[in-house]
Amino acid sequence: MKDHVVKLFRESCRVKEAFLNDNLVNLVNVIEVLTTALKAGNKILIFGNGGSAADAQHIAAEFVNRFIIERPPLPAIALTTDTSIITSIGNDYDFSEIFAKQIRALGQAGDVAWGISTSGNSPNVLKGLEAAKKMEMITFALTGKDGGPIAKMADFSLNVSSGSTARIQETHITVGHAICELVDIKLFQKPDLKS
Repeated sequence: MKDHVVKLFRESCRVKEAFLNDNLVNLVNVIEVLTTALKAGNKILIFGNGGSAADAQHIAAEFVNRFIIERPPLPAIALTTDTSIITSIGNDYDFSEIFAKQIRALGQAGDVAWGISTSGNSPNVLKGLEAAKKMEMITFALTGKDGGPIAKMADFSLNVSSGSTARIQETHITVGHAICELVDIKLFQKPDLKS
C-alpha cells in the first residue's frame, strides 16, 4: 500500500514538472492577459464539467473572496453553479448549450472565458468558447490529454499531456492556484516580477 501511495505522488509530481516544462511561457502569458483584463474592469467566466466544474467554482471563489493576500474582490463567475439555469437550458435546448447561453447572457467583449476540459473534447466547453470568441471575449482553455479541439480553438491554451484524468485535475488546480497568486501579486503588491 505504501508503495502505491508513493507511486501516485511521484506520478503527480512528474506530470506537473512536465507541464511546467511545456507551458511556462504560455502560463506567464495567461497571467498577463488575465491581469490586464481585470485591470481594465473585465470579468472572468469559468466553466467545465464534473471535477472541472468543481475547479471552476474553486478558482472563481479564490478570485471573488481572496487567495493569499487581503485585497478587493475580483470579478469571476463559475458558470457551473446555478442548477436552475443549467437544467432549464439542458431541458429546453441541449446540454451542449449550457455554457454558451450563459456566456451570451453575461459576457462582454474583453471579458475572459476560461474553459476547463480534461479531455479537450467537451462539446459544451467548446461551444462556450466559440460563443465567447464571437463576442470578442478572450478565450482561455485549460485542457488535458492532447488538448483536443478546445486547445486548438482558444486564444490561449495550457495543456496537461497526460492520459490520467486524476493527474490532469491535480495539475489544473495547481495551475489555477499559481494564476490566482500571480494575478494578486501583479495587481496589488507589484513586486519586481521579471520573467
